[in-house]
Amino acid sequence: METMQAAVLVAPGHFEVRDVPIPETGPDDVLVKVERCGICGTDVHIFQGHYVADRLPLIPGHEFSGTLARLGARVTGLQVGQRVVADINVGCGHCYFCRRNEILNCSEVSQIGIHRDGGFAQYVRVPARQIIPAPQDTAAEVLALTEPVACVVRAARKAGATFGQSVVVLGAGPVGNLHIQMMRLIGAAPVIAVELSPERADLAARAGADVVITDPAQMTDVVKMHTGGRGADIVIESIGSPALYARAFDLIRPGGHVAAFGITGPDDTVPLKILDMILKENSIKGSVAGMGQDMHDALTLLTHGRFQVDAFTRAIVPLERIQQAFDTLKDRPEILKVQIAPPA
Repeated sequence: METMQAAVLVAPGHFEVRDVPIPETGPDDVLVKVERCGICGTDVHIFQGHYVADRLPLIPGHEFSGTLARLGARVTGLQVGQRVVADINVGCGHCYFCRRNEILNCSEVSQIGIHRDGGFAQYVRVPARQIIPAPQDTAAEVLALTEPVACVVRAARKAGATFGQSVVVLGAGPVGNLHIQMMRLIGAAPVIAVELSPERADLAARAGADVVITDPAQMTDVVKMHTGGRGADIVIESIGSPALYARAFDLIRPGGHVAAFGITGPDDTVPLKILDMILKENSIKGSVAGMGQDMHDALTLLTHGRFQVDAFTRAIVPLERIQQAFDTLKDRPEILKVQIAPPA
């Protein structure tokens, strides 16, 4: 029996790096040899026991890139050795929601690294239809950003963001920084970031934020000052704080939009002034994961250098140190992303 090294989350807060069997591939699957796998906020929620705890033990990790190591008998159009990324959102492929690229609403949805074993390992099994070929000359750590970039691509689409719109991004952590860069690419102006950490506030400015607010008490005044007194066209909540969601509605203009992205607790609620929503024609729409065309567009943007990635690609940790990586994530706010490197 062939084995590989994998980081198995055996209980909340506790990884074990073990030798486990290499996944068997069915006729329509491929085996990806993982080169890099980023640590995502969702992985942190899983690590802390706040999400999919019933799935443990589990090999998490969904922000991965690698090369094809094995092809199932019915797989065509792909080659062993090809560099790839993967759309982790696996639906039935034929229901109403899958046809509309709303795969998370499919009754059979399963996400690689969340509901099934993922990329914190030397190899990961992926349905061949989820594979996206990538340029051979793009660095593995850049390719591993495809999934998080796809998330902000989809969020921008869902929000209907376009050039000349004013946008506030609440939180400039890893995903907030990508939201800032995405809005800058679209041509939104001004792009206003709200971030308490001095290090991440500085990174937000470098990423293209026109204004960075570090004092929450000044949010409303500063946003109105830079939007002609109206409020922002779009506010993106990227932290997952019910209190910030409530503030978001105070920051949009009449007819403005709140993009709900930050994940809250399952029972968290926010009071809404329904009459304001109706009379001012305000709106809110959720978005959480990139899928389908979002992944392809994200890969194109990354491989053509449209995103600043230095703060996301300079912390590479070997698989055997994954426990330490998770334990110390909050200690270095100047690092926006830690990526895990399995043994070659």
